[in-house]
Amino acid sequence: MKQEKCLGEGWSFGLRHWLKFWTTETRAVIVSAMNPLLNEWAIKHRSDACTATHRPFAAGEYFYTLLFRDGEGFRREDLSEEAWAARNQNIQPFSFWKTRYEPAPAEPPDPLPKENAEQLFRRLVSATDPLANACYVLAVMLERKRVLKQIKTEESGNGPVLIYEHGASGDVFIVRDPQLRLDEMESVQNEVAQLFRAAASS
Repeated sequence: MKQEKCLGEGWSFGLRHWLKFWTTETRAVIVSAMNPLLNEWAIKHRSDACTATHRPFAAGEYFYTLLFRDGEGFRREDLSEEAWAARNQNIQPFSFWKTRYEPAPAEPPDPLPKENAEQLFRRLVSATDPLANACYVLAVMLERKRVLKQIKTEESGNGPVLIYEHGASGDVFIVRDPQLRLDEMESVQNEVAQLFRAAASS
């Protein structure tokens, strides 16, 4: 379920259209010092078993993923359909959806040590002080490559957040929507190139 949001100036469509024509070397990330985010950016790993009953999920089984506010971040729970039906409905999650369990495939050895877009995205969202624009645009790019799938859009106290799920592993990423403008694109491209140069030389 993918939601597109119209924000008056048409920034979302314009940005996605612009990303389509970026070169491979540069269409990865927007970096900005504006609006640094704290602990609400996170990777929420999928469980291989029901959080409530601890029963392992079977391949192809449907289950529910729930996100709860937990301090300054989020807590994930994966519930079997039976546990979902028996849950305490007075405790409402921040967001939830139904999905299908598929065991994560074995990762092939990476022939190149150079950091790719997904590795850079995971590193950035795990940082203590993530870069909002960078994480957002990497998520958009990985969505276009069908690595990530946008599940939902939710409103938080600090603006909209986008919830992405990794197609292979089931990991969930909570990404704040920085509401970028098209007139920021020129400076973005230079910062993108610098990020990848830094990653390649490390």
